[in-house]
Amino acid sequence: MFSKKCCLILLLVALMSSCISNKKLIVLKTVTEETAEELNKVMKPQPEPRIKINDALIITVSALDPEAVLPYNLANVAYSSPTSNTIPSTASFQYYTVDEQGNIDFPVLGKLYIVGMKLSELKELIEDKLRGQLVDPIVSIRFLNARVTVLGEVRNPGTYMLNNGRMTLLEALGIAGDLTQYASRSNVLVTRENNGKVEFARLDLRSDEIFTSPYFYLQQNDVVYVEPNQARTTSNQSIGLWLSMVGTVSSTATVVVSVLSATGYFDK
Repeated sequence: MFSKKCCLILLLVALMSSCISNKKLIVLKTVTEETAEELNKVMKPQPEPRIKINDALIITVSALDPEAVLPYNLANVAYSSPTSNTIPSTASFQYYTVDEQGNIDFPVLGKLYIVGMKLSELKELIEDKLRGQLVDPIVSIRFLNARVTVLGEVRNPGTYMLNNGRMTLLEALGIAGDLTQYASRSNVLVTRENNGKVEFARLDLRSDEIFTSPYFYLQQNDVVYVEPNQARTTSNQSIGLWLSMVGTVSSTATVVVSVLSATGYFDK
């Protein structure tokens, strides 16, 4: 009877520690039709990402005369599959890396200071410089290493590529498999490097104020960390308490059985 009571008590402790209020799992619970209308008035469109130090860019120049643009493009590197001796070579795009001074070395044009510029601004800058040398030049630019990292209480933590350098916080969490039941909806940390300095922002996913936060729209190399909620901490503590109690009960039972055996209790 005593052992049954102990097991029942331990089971109730476990169930209580694992219960999480549904209210704590709700995201954006302050959004209503009225607040949505207000948000549409104050929300800014997603900003175009700006170029940062160490960004990798693929820049391609084209024009009416394909031969004329060759000096303005980096040569593609050809490589073959290491597992095959007969597969033809595959072309790999070369890219520009923004150095610590914010420059890239562009063929013919030389050094260009581009840090802080939008891709559209860089496109316009290069096309303006080429118009005196090429007929109707067209420049296309895209990020090669634009990505964000999502860590903590999500189902699939990892690093994910940005779509054209753009992604919202909610999109990043969705790509990472959504929040777990142990995620803190009220305390999501976004870390961002800006002009050589690291910035931190904590966002409450339950509030519609995240839509007006400058960290709602993620930038390349942002890190999102979803902290565990109190239930996770309590659960871990309960497991430790469980193991401690089970160990204590087991040790006590062993001692009692040994004493009773020594006194010949079980021989009666």
